[in-house]
Amino acid sequence: MKKMEQHRQRTALITGITGQVGSYLASHLLRAGYRVFGFARQESWAGCRVWPEEEKGQIQPLPGDLSEGQDIAIALSQSRPDEIYNLASESRPSRSWRNPARTLAINGESAVRLFEAARSIVPEARIFQASSSEMFGSPLESVQSSSTPFRPSNPYAASKVYAHQMAGILRTAYGMYISCGILFNHESERRPVHFLTQKIAHGAACAALGIADSKRLNEKGRPMVEGGQLRLGDLSIRRDWGHAPEYVEAMHLMLQRDAPVDCVIGTGVSSSIADLCSAAYSSVGLDWQEHVKSDRGFRRPLETGNTVADASEPARLLGWAAKKPVSAWMGEMVQCQIRHLSLPRPPEPSGLGGV
Repeated sequence: MKKMEQHRQRTALITGITGQVGSYLASHLLRAGYRVFGFARQESWAGCRVWPEEEKGQIQPLPGDLSEGQDIAIALSQSRPDEIYNLASESRPSRSWRNPARTLAINGESAVRLFEAARSIVPEARIFQASSSEMFGSPLESVQSSSTPFRPSNPYAASKVYAHQMAGILRTAYGMYISCGILFNHESERRPVHFLTQKIAHGAACAALGIADSKRLNEKGRPMVEGGQLRLGDLSIRRDWGHAPEYVEAMHLMLQRDAPVDCVIGTGVSSSIADLCSAAYSSVGLDWQEHVKSDRGFRRPLETGNTVADASEPARLLGWAAKKPVSAWMGEMVQCQIRHLSLPRPPEPSGLGGV
């Protein structure tokens, strides 16, 4: 690991800072003494309520769009960052089927545009690129590391593979410091409501409060909970699920190494969607099987296989390991949903625009 410079404050630029991971990373870097700039669309800044006021006041906003080269150039010139964390993305694999070209433009082309601008304006900056375990598709290996072959099975995953491989090409061709963290599923109460774990937390909260028909709608335009039932896709799918606030620690550690590296960031523990439902509903004393139904209409056209991180890789390269179990953070998400639903007008979670 490289030694932090003692004589000056370090500066970080975070794209997608108003999203779940971006907001936690900003808080982590502020606690570490960084000067933090955040790059996000103006509308994302306007609705962002994730930080305490004392933290929000320390973050320097740079409104802009990664699809606009001039916006990127201005942000880099104004912030002059030592570290760049590229977290901005279209982060829903299911939605990527509706507009694959847009997904590639946001997740792939915009990332390369940022890399190229950084090479020109701040060539010494260290860059973290948020890659995704979705890139593994139906993996050829039982546990996945950074050397596992990619087999993307949706447009989101393909767009992430493009950005990941371009990062490697630019790193080799120009000696750029770009590290790609292959993030497995990372969750918290700051996830937008359309993500699976938030749907499950919402369903458990509704059941605990006796709400048979929720006001929140699913992707079919129907109540997320209808007739006391939460409808989901294939409940047998297994993933590596972790707690987002822990993952930002690994991301930061990746840019403290002497040389860039690609690394998976995950727990090494596999849990099914049914396991998540069990954790959520049992946290409020309920049997999930009485409240959750599997519905083929909620399955993707082509589903990703079962994925789980090789946890020895981040332990070896970063000295990092996940600590919080699914049952703990899933219970926290349910309690957060209960608090929202108990308010006169439940506000929508404000995390937008990032992984």
